[in-house]
Amino acid sequence: MDEIDRNLILALQQDSAAGLADLSKAAGLSVSATAERVKRLEERGVIRGWRIELDPVAAGCPLLAFVFVAMRPGRDDTPFIKAMKKQEAVLECHTVTGAWCYLVKLRLPDVAALERFVSEEVRGQPGVERTETILALASPKETQILPVAPAQEE
Repeated sequence: MDEIDRNLILALQQDSAAGLADLSKAAGLSVSATAERVKRLEERGVIRGWRIELDPVAAGCPLLAFVFVAMRPGRDDTPFIKAMKKQEAVLECHTVTGAWCYLVKLRLPDVAALERFVSEEVRGQPGVERTETILALASPKETQILPVAPAQEE
């Protein structure tokens, strides 16, 4: 990835709806060359998709929770992973180090929905040994914008 790609990615992360004219200024290229660069970034999988950012409260899911999950030793985790991938409330599911096996990030409407989700969708999965749930009281920073590595010299 060169400096032009990096500049395009930084600009797109700030405003994915930016027009090609604005992006071409950030890239220092013509509009057609900028469009070609963006297309190549998509084809290479650097850009994985185009989404909007919603306000969680306005979307009806103000409750942010994190659930640590420990699996029974020797169990196949595949059913658990498949189940988490299917759930809309699951924003992220990570394999982690330490005393836990997984960390699941959830957005739900309220505590009752959280209780149901953890009881049925998490603890109800085969192999789940124990869980610990943590509620976020506030989110001073929450972003999907990634730090982009400096351009690689060729």
